[in-house]
Amino acid sequence: FTIAVLMAMASIPSSRAFHIPAALSVRGNTRPSTAELQHKASLFYPTTSSSPSSSALGMATWSNGQAIQEYQDFLATGKSELDKADDGPSIIVQSSNPSNIIPLTDAINGLGRGDDVILTPNEPLPQSLGGRPSYPIYITLPPYELKEFIENLNDEWKARAEDFVFFSGTRVCGVVEPVLRKFGMCRDSMTQVVIGFTLPPPNSGLGGATRKPEDMACNIGADAMGEEKWAGESQACGKWNGAVASRLDSNGIRCKTVFYREWRRAMWERALYDAVWNVIGAVREEETDHADVAMFFDMEASDMMWELVNGLRGGLAVTLIYGFEDRLFSIAEMRGKDEPCELSDEMFDYLQNVFPGKCQMLLEYCNYAKDTRGLLKGAKVPPVPSQLSELPSLVKQGNLRADGVI
Repeated sequence: FTIAVLMAMASIPSSRAFHIPAALSVRGNTRPSTAELQHKASLFYPTTSSSPSSSALGMATWSNGQAIQEYQDFLATGKSELDKADDGPSIIVQSSNPSNIIPLTDAINGLGRGDDVILTPNEPLPQSLGGRPSYPIYITLPPYELKEFIENLNDEWKARAEDFVFFSGTRVCGVVEPVLRKFGMCRDSMTQVVIGFTLPPPNSGLGGATRKPEDMACNIGADAMGEEKWAGESQACGKWNGAVASRLDSNGIRCKTVFYREWRRAMWERALYDAVWNVIGAVREEETDHADVAMFFDMEASDMMWELVNGLRGGLAVTLIYGFEDRLFSIAEMRGKDEPCELSDEMFDYLQNVFPGKCQMLLEYCNYAKDTRGLLKGAKVPPVPSQLSELPSLVKQGNLRADGVI
């Protein structure tokens, strides 16, 4: 078995080696086939059907007990179906700094019925809205203000924390899980949303009005059971998941309501897209959009994704749903035209610097962007870790196969 693993690792094509981006050249339109994707998976997750040791490895694929604890917490709720609340007048929290107000504020307000109230942190909250003593409080702050916002909540706002609605995804919101986890706000009851709609900038429509957000979900065909498959759809979990879905659905935006464990997988899948596509495209000398990355730099994107997915499994006990690679390429191909690849100093710690593990290839690109391309000048980019000197642990690599076979 060990010899088989070594042979598989030795057969990894040269494109998988962690090269400095300057040495990478534009490839033709060589979207990997299904067989090639399966081969790629086998390189990271070697399979055997007869070795006695394979079953033993199958019993030890988790590197920590976080996923088991989350599942036990889910069972403790005694719920098999989601509680859903209707949409209605809500509070929208925007930054008190005018220069930090993000497009999400206008987007959520534009999706409402015109009866929402926009406040800044710690302004007095109304006793009720629309005759309801409890109502959603949409937190549309930039990620770099979230920690200070939660730390400085007054007693009135702390008492309403269960009504907060947090957002993740896109270059605007990124990944806020590390911040929320510090304050115990990553749980089934907390409402969180993965953004799957456009965020038009203020005054981008006719007459100076902001355009309404549009759905970015992609229909990518049908599965073996004939059910439609979707990529990039909005997803909501927690107390106000129904209100969020109602608000989006009424504006023609597809939104899936799920439990927290499933939502977390969708959030990290979106994080994978935001991190990989932007960094691979941004380091190019020519202007590059997301569709260009899918067409010309598909192998680089694929290699980097698999490296980060491996770290998610071993570091955070997060296993993405089978087929994530095809879904993310579909988003880029169907929605990525004219979507520029950009790197932001302020968002670096919420888009690229959020993944566990060595992140060798990602950090090579980020350091190249800073040292050679003049990007990320204000960001603290970690140094590139040394090359692996030994075969990675199979237990750490885990198992991504849908059938559970190692």
